[in-house]
Amino acid sequence: METLQIKDKKFAVSIPEAEIRRQVKRVAGEINRDLRGREPLFLAILNGSFIFAADLMREVVLPSRISFVKLASYAGMSSTGEVVDLIGLDAEVEGRDVVIVEDIVDSGLTMKHVTEMLRSRNPRSLSVCALLVKPDNLQVDLDIRYKCFEIPNDFILGYGLDYDGFGRNTRDIYTVVE
Repeated sequence: METLQIKDKKFAVSIPEAEIRRQVKRVAGEINRDLRGREPLFLAILNGSFIFAADLMREVVLPSRISFVKLASYAGMSSTGEVVDLIGLDAEVEGRDVVIVEDIVDSGLTMKHVTEMLRSRNPRSLSVCALLVKPDNLQVDLDIRYKCFEIPNDFILGYGLDYDGFGRNTRDIYTVVE
């Protein structure tokens, strides 16, 4: 089992790169099918979704745009429970088909904040696309239309996700091992 040491934690591969790529391609195919004939706006949540968003966009064949927003709800290895806007939305949302691209939906608080913010701007449609979802940790009811993986409530890193800023650059997803 391949392991990785980041700061004071040891991590083991839980989702290899090949499986990530297969699931990203599958989800992109669903988006291509569902939004055929439209020009969606992809809204990627920084920092964690940047690798997922790039790979997803390479698989989307629709004429589309991408924009970014940065929100925070994590400190170290746990959620703070509060969502703070760090960088605002700079793309026109009204009348657009918007796909929110998120690395991980954990408690759901960040995604609830983002969807409420976007609904107030009157999009034509609004859907969520998440690389990872922790269904057992959700604190709010969310409709996550597109998802690559459901995972247990473990701390993970890699493929854009980090531990105190480190580990984003791995091709695989790793789970902490105590």
